[in-house]
Amino acid sequence: MDIPQITAEDVKRSIDAKENIVLLDVRTKEEFGKGKIEGSINLPLDEIEEKITSVIPDKNQKIYAYCLSGSRSTLAVNIMVKMGYTNIYSLTSGLLAWRVKNYPIAV
Repeated sequence: MDIPQITAEDVKRSIDAKENIVLLDVRTKEEFGKGKIEGSINLPLDEIEEKITSVIPDKNQKIYAYCLSGSRSTLAVNIMVKMGYTNIYSLTSGLLAWRVKNYPIAV
């Protein structure tokens, strides 16, 4: 299955345009505490299946999932698509791509 991807530039554009998006950080709580994209919610990959429907009940909500490199967010998107989420994307190359662009990191 092809996992929908989104670039760091497109995520930044959506944030700047104040679009109705959810930024979903699927890294561990420790990683999340060291720096994240402003406004992100943290739900580690190993908790997605169990908790995502209570955290994001609207399966049509536009969601951008990310991790450090893009591998865990790709897995998260795959799980969520199977659960019926229709508008979810994985940030290509994750926070590594975000940092390369010198986009802001919130602590």
